[in-house]
Amino acid sequence: MGDVSIFRLVRDFLFSNINKQFLIFLFFLALSGIFWVMMTLNETYEKELKIPVRIVRVPNNVVLTSDEVDTIRVTVRDRGWVIFSHLYGNRSHTLNAVFRNYNRGNGYGVITAAELQKLIHAQDPNMTSKILSIKPDKLELFYNDGAHKRVPVCWSGRVMPEHMYFISQTQYWPDSVDVYASAEKLDSIKVVYTEKLNYVNFRDTLIIDCQLAKHKGIKCLPERVKVAFYTDVLTEESIDDVPVVAVNMPEGKILRTFPTKVKVSFVTGVSQFRSLRPEQFVVIADYNEFKAHPSEKCNIYLKQVPHGISRATLGVKQVDYLIEDDQ
Repeated sequence: MGDVSIFRLVRDFLFSNINKQFLIFLFFLALSGIFWVMMTLNETYEKELKIPVRIVRVPNNVVLTSDEVDTIRVTVRDRGWVIFSHLYGNRSHTLNAVFRNYNRGNGYGVITAAELQKLIHAQDPNMTSKILSIKPDKLELFYNDGAHKRVPVCWSGRVMPEHMYFISQTQYWPDSVDVYASAEKLDSIKVVYTEKLNYVNFRDTLIIDCQLAKHKGIKCLPERVKVAFYTDVLTEESIDDVPVVAVNMPEGKILRTFPTKVKVSFVTGVSQFRSLRPEQFVVIADYNEFKAHPSEKCNIYLKQVPHGISRATLGVKQVDYLIEDDQ
């Protein structure tokens, strides 16, 4: 009895005079909506469609150095319901272009806009939509017979850690890749760069999975690499007992400086400073200079510093010296 009572209450509520009018209103609202959709879809529209183009039946001895799949933008005009079917239909829109049909020889091929239009109609012979434009107006193919070489990877872009931090080391996985291109291009390629990176204000180790920069007619395998940027805290330090070395001394002569060892100040990372040794720095005195300009003191120069050292300066710029015969 309880279920019957609930059913009667719902029936009486739905079919009361007020609710009958509301239901009639909803019916005509839905009907008018259907008519509006039908009229809208029956209008003529222009729409840009993105259609992938895949190169197929590539011979085994050929390596495509351009993308195997590219995308064209096709602007069509047709009734709304036809364009709707293009956008949301179940049919595959990928165009398959047979390699040999568009190969022009010497590592180059091209699919013109007219040929792309033929491919579109071949895929759907019953297509009624008018094609207004195809962009780009051609697809270029580049290939070779497998010629390649191994070249190192280098990052490009803007990578800057926080203030008082610096990049102490950069590591790549892999650190080099195989590059496929024409013989002329292969000769000129010494390094491949990543896509432009943009990372700032970090302090911990930063590891980035990124693509390599793309260039026409050049293919890299693999196409993605990982780059790790290791950071360290900047510190102002100095190291003593760096020996002064004479250069351009004539045979049979010895240069003695006073002092024989000097101090070098610099900026580096905290962790790197712990491993520094005086012999990693090179300080020189040039015999040709003080021979041409005799003086009581000779100039000394910081000629070499270890990697990761910046703003290196000598504690003194001149030292006393004595030239003796080598006995």
